Amino acid sequence: MQKVNQLSEADHKLVTTAVSEAEKSTDGEIVTIVTDLSDKYHDAGLQWAIGITFLFLSSLAVFPAFYQSILIGLFGGWEQDFTTVGQQMAVLFVASVVLFLVARYIFAWMPLRLLVTPKSTKQRRVRKRAIDFFKVGAERRTMGLTGILIYVSLKEHRAEIVADEAIAEKVSPEVWGQAMVALIDEVRAGRPGEGMAAAVRQIGIVLTEHFPKTDNNPNELPDRLIEI
Repeated sequence: MQKVNQLSEADHKLVTTAVSEAEKSTDGEIVTIVTDLSDKYHDAGLQWAIGITFLFLSSLAVFPAFYQSILIGLFGGWEQDFTTVGQQMAVLFVASVVLFLVARYIFAWMPLRLLVTPKSTKQRRVRKRAIDFFKVGAERRTMGLTGILIYVSLKEHRAEIVADEAIAEKVSPEVWGQAMVALIDEVRAGRPGEGMAAAVRQIGIVLTEHFPKTDNNPNELPDRLIEI
């Protein structure tokens, strides 16, 4: 998927217009949020640094003679100058600490942290962030409990659709599959605005079927695309 750092003014206008048009025929309220990144994944970097250090210490236990020979070579090649276990342990302890710090520094680079973070972890974090935003900005904020959130996290290459109570009761999650396909296809092509607008249109069709427009339902949630 092509990386996209931010959405253009045209993207914002495109999505906002799509939301306004979709809501003309339904009491449903569509909220759109896009973010660059849903989590920093510091724990993933820490886990990798710990894992690398643990592997190093484990190899010490399995191949002690190998590391002993390296230490003797580093300290002049004279075994009698470097024979005590305490000296060897001190050097190896320092080496393990240095290795851990170097690994932590390397995994501080965000692209690498994202690369080594399991897909399942990224999926859970994006889903959690989407639900958090939904609870704050859309859940139970409409008269008919008909709010729905389209959430896109660009760097994780993930998208989520979270629906309010009334929608969830009538529409199974699988129904949103077509909207997700339309969204992901366009985002992969580097057109996140068009992808979100396409998803909005698909969701609007479903909402119109189950929650057609009534006369006493005002516009309760913002139509504009929210970029965080």
